[in-house]
Amino acid sequence: MADTQIKICGLSTPETLDAAVDAGATHVGFVHYEKSPRHLPLEDTARLRRRVPESVKLVLVTVAMQPEQLARAYDAVRPDVIQFHGSETAEWIALIRKTVGVECWRSFGLKDAGTLDRARAFADSCDRLLFDSPAKALPGGNGVVAQWELLEGWEPFMPWALAGGLSPGNVGEAIARTGAPLVDASSGLETAPGEKNVDLIRAFCDAVRQA
Repeated sequence: MADTQIKICGLSTPETLDAAVDAGATHVGFVHYEKSPRHLPLEDTARLRRRVPESVKLVLVTVAMQPEQLARAYDAVRPDVIQFHGSETAEWIALIRKTVGVECWRSFGLKDAGTLDRARAFADSCDRLLFDSPAKALPGGNGVVAQWELLEGWEPFMPWALAGGLSPGNVGEAIARTGAPLVDASSGLETAPGEKNVDLIRAFCDAVRQA
C-alpha cells in the first residue's frame, strides 16, 4: 500500500509552512475565503508560494468564486491544485480544469451514504474528491470529525481524500477505518482559529507515517 499523502491546510506564516514541508507534507493548503479565520490575501499567498519546493503541491482553497476572481487568484498564485469548497457544478469544474490545465478537487460534506452517490457526478470533471464534515458556519475547517463509518467498505471510483476534525490523536484511527489515501488537517493543528502550531503539524505527520 502506498504511503498516505498529507495535506496541511490553512497555513499563513513562513514558520508553519516550513514546518509542514520539513515534516513531510505532500500538499500545503492556503485558504482564499474572506469569511474564514484562515483567509490569506492573494499577495501573501503568492509570497509564501515561493517557499514551497517543487516536490510539494500547493492547494488553493476557494469557495464559490466568480470566474474573474478565480482567474485573478490563479494568475497570482499559480497553484498546483484548486480545491472547490462551495456549490460548484461538475460542468464548471470541468471547464476550469480544461481551460486552465490545473488539477481540481471538489469537497463534499459527508452527511449520509447519499453523499457518496452524489459524488459520482464529478468522476469525470475533477481529479480528487475530498470528504469533509458537513458545512456549519464555514464550508470547512469547523473541527468536526467526519462520519468515518460511511466510508468503511466503500469502494472508491477515483482518487479521494479525508478531512474533517483530523488531529494527531485521531488520524491513525481514521486511516485504519477508511483507508484514506490522503488526509487533510487544519483546525486540529491549531491553538486558536487560524493559528497553526508547529509541534502539532510535526506530530500529525508523524502519526500518519506510524499509521
